Amino acid sequence: MKITETKLPGVLLLEPKRFGDDRGFFIELFHARKYEEAGIAGPFVQDNFSRSVKGTLRGLHFQEPNAQGKLVQVMVGTVFDVAVDIRRGSPTFGQWVGVELSAENRNQLWVPAGFAHGFCVLSESADFLYKCTDFYAPGTERGVAWNDPDLAIEWPVSFPLLSPKDAMAPRLKDAPVLPSYEG
Repeated sequence: MKITETKLPGVLLLEPKRFGDDRGFFIELFHARKYEEAGIAGPFVQDNFSRSVKGTLRGLHFQEPNAQGKLVQVMVGTVFDVAVDIRRGSPTFGQWVGVELSAENRNQLWVPAGFAHGFCVLSESADFLYKCTDFYAPGTERGVAWNDPDLAIEWPVSFPLLSPKDAMAPRLKDAPVLPSYEG
């Protein structure tokens, strides 16, 4: 597995090895010991799966408390995936990184706890898999506006399909609860 540090410390792009021949291919999607050696320590306690149509934007989501680290991957289709550092006091507070994840490249993105996460579907549809380090806790679910001008995320869509909750998310500077940087 190839591991690439992004511009945000702790956010990693992972490229699992692909073994293939004329019959198809094999990829090891998760191996606890290898991921722990890469700095991605679980335990992972919940797997989530979503399917979304082209133009859908989900995010920017986080939980506080009950912050979740997320290992994300696309099984079908293509998305533009984003992680934003929202930890108060962090030297990279308000900075973001975006990568294309697809069924073709089979890359994964590690989004540590304390970061907001979102993605936009570029293909006709996309099937998206999340491995999470904490359980979903509806009372601690939070969001940041996908189009916050202070973040200036370069989304590949101008008028995305949004949930009502995502359409009403506050700007980062107005978020009532944010995680703290542990340094």
